[in-house]
Amino acid sequence: MADTKREIERKYESDDGGLPDLTGVAGVASVVDKGVVELDATYYDTPDERLTAASITLRRRTGGADAGWHLKFPVATGVRDEIQVPLSDKVPGALAALVRSRIREVALQPVVRLRTNRSVHDLLDAEGLPLAEVAVDAVRAERLTAGDGKAEWTEIEVELADGREPALLDKIDKRLRKAGVRASASPSKLARALEETGGGKRRRTKDRAEPVTAGDHVLAYVRAQRDTIVELDPAVRRDVEDSVHRMRVATRRMRSTFKSYRQVLDRSVTDPIGEELKWLAGELGAGRDQEVLAERITGIVGELPRDLVVGPVRGRLRNWSQSRHGDSRRRIIEVLDGPRHLALLASLDALLADPPLRAAAAGKPEKVLAKAVTKSFDVVSGLVEEGLRAAPGHERDVALHEARKKTKRARYAAEAATPALGGPASAMVGSMKQLQNLLGEHQDSVMSRQALKELAEQAHAAGESSFTYGVLHGREERRAATAEEELPGAWNGMKGGTGI
Repeated sequence: MADTKREIERKYESDDGGLPDLTGVAGVASVVDKGVVELDATYYDTPDERLTAASITLRRRTGGADAGWHLKFPVATGVRDEIQVPLSDKVPGALAALVRSRIREVALQPVVRLRTNRSVHDLLDAEGLPLAEVAVDAVRAERLTAGDGKAEWTEIEVELADGREPALLDKIDKRLRKAGVRASASPSKLARALEETGGGKRRRTKDRAEPVTAGDHVLAYVRAQRDTIVELDPAVRRDVEDSVHRMRVATRRMRSTFKSYRQVLDRSVTDPIGEELKWLAGELGAGRDQEVLAERITGIVGELPRDLVVGPVRGRLRNWSQSRHGDSRRRIIEVLDGPRHLALLASLDALLADPPLRAAAAGKPEKVLAKAVTKSFDVVSGLVEEGLRAAPGHERDVALHEARKKTKRARYAAEAATPALGGPASAMVGSMKQLQNLLGEHQDSVMSRQALKELAEQAHAAGESSFTYGVLHGREERRAATAEEELPGAWNGMKGGTGI
């Protein structure tokens, strides 16, 4: 069983290796010496150190209060999420799955062993409650691959206690620096061990030149979406809030970019990848769409007067939502574990390593990108006008939904062009987002009414009243009508502010 802990810490170096007196730090009433513990940790990575390149660490550690397997993901500078699993001989499958998007089908192996003599001190407040833990670590590092390099050093590690304000670390930092202690030049023990033991095959991220051509800008945007998909894989597996939605958006952004910039990237290469992105977005969308519907309908039920909620409406809605969520969660994990997803990631890597550029890719972005963005806006314009002319009901619902999809494409095309085109493209992003929200409100109403009809049928079959679902259906119809009434004015206001 895995436990997750948010780790907020800072690392320091000192020439004398000692710990300055910290009782002078504001809020620290006492410093308690907890003695010395022996820690023995073996770090795992691929032969080309893919986890290290992504600032991810996986280790098996004995000794101390938290012996076990630890997987750490970066959150921000000095902040990591640590997932802990009990000790076992092999890398736990639960942790291997969380790094699969990084390692793909490459085996994990031991790369470094760190043995640490840790002198632990607790900083306590006036009530004797922990504020932070300060450790003086005497570290011995041994390379387990590519030679037998060894290194030794001493460092100070300050970790904030759970629930304490990070500002405390700034106060401790000030005291340490005043005593001559300096911030560590390495972000982690593993990074320092790899550097000082030498002989590794560490993958280093090359500094990329600033985008110059149209192709440079499009590829930069595609690369950002690829990176987002890879980085969100562990969060989706852990069911982190909004992670499924964000991954789905990244797939849509990339697929839209392939379509909008067909003059830049050869579609004979991008079209097959686009189909796989569509597949992935569809698999992710089953859960996300359910979440949106459940949140929306629950909110509407909460707005109803009590006498209009007849029967076990909230309970039925809750069970409906949870059952769908569980089914979608299982399916998403199956997708991420499957060979088709790994093949998609490999195809994205290959595309970025050897981009299928067309002649226009070498052109000036001010011309090539502007042309693509203008074309995408023209498509939206035609579809919105078509939707406004369509007969109310199903015909208009379908037309406005199509306009919404193309609005997203236009928005993403403008996003990719913003670094090159600046203000005009940024303004179009804002306009398309506003239009997307309005059309999204309309489409959410359409989908909610379909769900309410399903819920009403289930309630009726169970011998429950379907009255409340009918009331909600009527309210959703009014919401859609309001969106349709607002659309002409909003659209006329947007058309004049897109000066691409």
